Amino acid sequence: MKNKFRYIYGPVPSWRLGSSLGIDLLSQKGKICNFDCIYCQLGKTKKYSQARKIYVPTRKLIQELKILPDIKIDYITFSGRGEPTLAKNLGEAIKEVKSIREENIAVITNGSLIGKEQVRKELKLANFVIIKLDACSQKSLIKINRPSKEIEFNNILNGIKEFKKGYTGKLALQIMFIEENKKSIDEHIYLSNYIKPDEVQVNTPLRRCRVKPLSKEEIYRIKNRFILAGKGINIVSVYDERLFKEVVSVSNENTLKRRGKIK
Repeated sequence: MKNKFRYIYGPVPSWRLGSSLGIDLLSQKGKICNFDCIYCQLGKTKKYSQARKIYVPTRKLIQELKILPDIKIDYITFSGRGEPTLAKNLGEAIKEVKSIREENIAVITNGSLIGKEQVRKELKLANFVIIKLDACSQKSLIKINRPSKEIEFNNILNGIKEFKKGYTGKLALQIMFIEENKKSIDEHIYLSNYIKPDEVQVNTPLRRCRVKPLSKEEIYRIKNRFILAGKGINIVSVYDERLFKEVVSVSNENTLKRRGKIK
């Protein structure tokens, strides 16, 4: 059963989503992204992708979901090997998944295309949208996320703010704190209070990658700064204690490794 699935993977235990079944609408041999984040567990972006197109037909995804065994799932999560909003059929896929599954839908995105009205429209179909915001300026965006040259920080920020206006689901900002941005806490707090998400996720890279994570003490210090300066926003961190229920995966080990889910 585990070897049959190409476009869905997991479920994996997620500190943000509980038991999360992943959907990869970018499933190819390599990573498909318009960022080359210095901490990415998938490795270096060899070729930037900026145009939206269909990589995996929606019907193939639905075929796999229809043979999924009866397992406990909290969220069906669009993520995968790169930036999910590069999939032109993201909105169509979310609608089709909702038509056959009862679980909530999450999308984890780097926010690079959220300045586009069509992308915002498609993301609003999800129950939970998690947007990466590691940078607080164009300079730090280039330093940490290393985007393709067309991407501008202000377009991301304005796009997120515009998305929040009409979104009825849950919006979270994920901030990956590393040495390069740990001194910019005040700037991140200001941006979080400006955007007013439902949640801020204080993260640091615990999976194997090119940079070292911050310690538990450093992350808790950052989290407490957010709590003290926040305006009713829920603040969580990757080091918070949680009781993870046993998760039975339908994916084989190699599939999870290719998506950076296990070492």
